[in-house]
Amino acid sequence: MIGQRITDFLQYLRFEKRYAQHTRTAYETDLSQFQQYAKAQFDIDAVADISHFHIRSWLATFKDEGLAPRSINRKLSGLNSFYKYLLRLGVVEKNPVKQLHALRLPDRLPMYLKEQEMQNLLEEITFEEGFKGATDRLICEMLYRLGIRRSELINIKENDIEWSLKQLRVLGKGNKERLVPLSSEMLNTFKAYIQEKKSLPVDDTHHLLVLETGRPLYESYVYRVVKHYLSQVTTLSKRSPHILRHTFATHLLNNGANIQAIKELLGHSSLAATQVYTHNNIDKLKEIHKLNHPRG
Repeated sequence: MIGQRITDFLQYLRFEKRYAQHTRTAYETDLSQFQQYAKAQFDIDAVADISHFHIRSWLATFKDEGLAPRSINRKLSGLNSFYKYLLRLGVVEKNPVKQLHALRLPDRLPMYLKEQEMQNLLEEITFEEGFKGATDRLICEMLYRLGIRRSELINIKENDIEWSLKQLRVLGKGNKERLVPLSSEMLNTFKAYIQEKKSLPVDDTHHLLVLETGRPLYESYVYRVVKHYLSQVTTLSKRSPHILRHTFATHLLNNGANIQAIKELLGHSSLAATQVYTHNNIDKLKEIHKLNHPRG
């Protein structure tokens, strides 16, 4: 039964791979869609009876509906991971996904804020008074100054700060831990924030950033905060927390940082994921050349 195999796979992702909840939910949604399609269209309910033809037919329905190639590729990737898992268990003899190819994606360079825009955000914009304003400001600061993901920000605990070593332990994708350096200024900001947090009616003694109620942050709150403040300093169409991560990496590269070091700071598993920022860097160099070369 496909359904039972999916359940087992999701348990594997949770307890052995230790994938985050939102990642497991995405896998569950895509695999359940495929299970329903295979049953409805081909009356198939066994993983071993699935061929690349059935998978291609399923993906074609999304293409006809106008789903973005990136989203279709995500579904294909999820099914590939599922069959690799079944292959290791000996449940199937081959992975039918291997006979298919991912859709070609259009080049999409990361959006980022200009350095002046970031300076305006951190030095000119007025945040709310009180604890809420302090939290909102720290959300923006940490996403930009540390280059962390929204999910990583939410899960940072007070004891992840290594005060004497001036560094922060960050738990990233795939449960991989990395160390991010902290400036003295950032450490002082943390100290002041933690002290102010002690006056809350309900004190969360674990998470670094919390709401006024003392409860931990949640993803939609972080998104709303970032979107609200970025809208005051930039005309970019996207104003998400991830834009600040892109800005962190791009500003480092533009100011001479080594791409391998940026890879480690971002927590990328491969250099290829980081190299996308070099395209922005090339554009920057072209701009400098045009403005400063006598025959540019």
